[in-house]
Amino acid sequence: MGKPVGAVGVASGRGRPYGTRCAERSSLPRMSGDSVNAPQPSLTHLRLERPAPGVALLVLDQPDRRNAMSDEMTASWVTAVDHLAADPSVRVVVVTGEGKGFCSGGDLSWLAAEPDASVDRLRARMLPFYRAWLSIRRLEVPTIAAINGPAIGAGLCMALACDIRYAAAGARMGVPFTKLGIHPGMAGTYLLPDVVGPAAARDLFLTGRLVDADEALRLGLVSRVIDDATFLDTVLATATEVAGTAPIASRLTKTALARGHASVESCLDWEALAQPVTLATADLQEGIRAAQEKRAPDFRGR
Repeated sequence: MGKPVGAVGVASGRGRPYGTRCAERSSLPRMSGDSVNAPQPSLTHLRLERPAPGVALLVLDQPDRRNAMSDEMTASWVTAVDHLAADPSVRVVVVTGEGKGFCSGGDLSWLAAEPDASVDRLRARMLPFYRAWLSIRRLEVPTIAAINGPAIGAGLCMALACDIRYAAAGARMGVPFTKLGIHPGMAGTYLLPDVVGPAAARDLFLTGRLVDADEALRLGLVSRVIDDATFLDTVLATATEVAGTAPIASRLTKTALARGHASVESCLDWEALAQPVTLATADLQEGIRAAQEKRAPDFRGR
């Protein structure tokens, strides 16, 4: 299983301390509560780490199976998401894979386990699986997929369910469902066009080809490509910066981006409510003082 749940201080599969490096790169937010020492859930094929205040790191931990989505990992994922959703000290969640891969998607042996099953039976298996992994979308805090290696099929769809995606140089990703004789799942036909546009989504789905990190960046599939040697350190440093932003403003901004707007007027209707909510917070006053005093703000989420 690797490192015990709740461990802090060693980057997944890289053997380098990252907690200290994050602290050196960015001022850490001060906050009430102690997420690092809080009781952690029992997880299998998944690790939950707390590399910095406000930052939660979920590590898919079955490297011998390229971090395929096993039954145990799926159940642990739901447990971990529920745990993080209930933790008010969490301000950003990062997802990455142990070893050289991010996630190879659904376990092929599980997908082929019932060749004689009815369509209704298979649908009853697949819907809970989809909803389990897409549960990360219900977290109110920003989520970052740190794609450290291959992200394939449902594994890429899970990354698409996150708010931001960063890729390590050399990482490959794709949705080769049709090459396996299967229709895409995990809301892929919604998530991928939403991220890269319909034309690129058609190309990727209908050819089933994999793209490297540089092409993924050109397509808008990822936001940054980062050198492999410093990949997780850099992502966690960025996550620490996100954790240092005002949490109420951050959550409302994520909500606005997720819900979309039918028109400019509907956008203004939302912003005319959401912005005054943040204008009425103590965090706004702290942010203004911090800017005037040229220091890092101490946001408290109120």
